[in-house]
Amino acid sequence: MTLNRPARPRALISLVPMIDVMLILLVFFMVTSTYLNLDMIPAVKPSEGAAGTPQSPAGTLMIRLGADGVPVLRGTALDAETLQAALAAAVAGEPLTQVVILPSGAAQTQALITVMDSAALAGVTRLRVLRLEAAP
Repeated sequence: MTLNRPARPRALISLVPMIDVMLILLVFFMVTSTYLNLDMIPAVKPSEGAAGTPQSPAGTLMIRLGADGVPVLRGTALDAETLQAALAAAVAGEPLTQVVILPSGAAQTQALITVMDSAALAGVTRLRVLRLEAAP
């Protein structure tokens, strides 16, 4: 006489703990993430068919300000007087020209103020400064 034991049922892998962990991670990343304001720089110009207002800027000039404090306009490093003359020429051609200053995270505040003063003396009325976080 042999005793036969019934076979054990196989353990099923449950997906519930994995789903719980994934939901916790999702909530964590949603809470700790930052959202950028994507309206900082207009990516496209208004379309031809849209009803444009005369207040819309005709062009945008971007001035990059490096860690050395030298402003760069259209790939050319400029001093304060040359920058002011270039901005004055752009504003004379189109008064609603928008100027965007993009300082480096390591740029000194005085260099930014110098560029802003040059823009103001050139007659720029639409001026924006973008802030990027410095890498640690």
